[in-house]
Amino acid sequence: MNPPILERDPSDPKKKEMNPLLKLALELGPLLVFFFANTRGEWLIEKFPALGAFGGPIFLATGLFMIATAIALTVSWILVRSLPIMPLVSGVVVFVFGALTLYLQDDVFIKMKPTIVNTLFGAVLLGGLFFGKALLGYVFDSAFKLDAEGWRKLTFRWGLFFLFLALANEVVWRNFSTDTWVAFKVWGIMPITLIFTMSQMPMIMRHSLEEKTGK
Repeated sequence: MNPPILERDPSDPKKKEMNPLLKLALELGPLLVFFFANTRGEWLIEKFPALGAFGGPIFLATGLFMIATAIALTVSWILVRSLPIMPLVSGVVVFVFGALTLYLQDDVFIKMKPTIVNTLFGAVLLGGLFFGKALLGYVFDSAFKLDAEGWRKLTFRWGLFFLFLALANEVVWRNFSTDTWVAFKVWGIMPITLIFTMSQMPMIMRHSLEEKTGK
């Protein structure tokens, strides 16, 4: 029987684990490409005139963002023969909104992408809880081993956090310049997410199966 295309359930013993640092690099890499291409877009077009076909810096950044996202998903598939669910969903939205951005030469679509993705993630996580599924285990299973109550609490909190990120993106792109939005997307979201993640550590430790096993 052929292996599933999407990543296996966290509790499935057949699930292949990816190095956490490599997984982080694959998720952050496209964002860094996006930021670099936007801030150095004119220089890139000067050095490689063919890139001017994309348009201005934000459109070049969008095109390279789509390519980098496709490469990251391909590398994930090659390494573990499955696709991570949340990056895949984000990638689909990147391709759809990126294509609209390039076709219409309107950066509103790519600016809306984080709002759509984060709202979708928040809704999926909170909706999963409604049906008794703590879906966050698919994202953090390689980093944490929690009991059922711990996964439920963490999933609920992350669901609300994703909705907060969606709201924050709307405020920034609608009220500030494109360069400010790009900087916030790359350098603002990550520190905010890191602070939020660290704030969850006490709860994670209380519900850690490894901690309980150690005792």
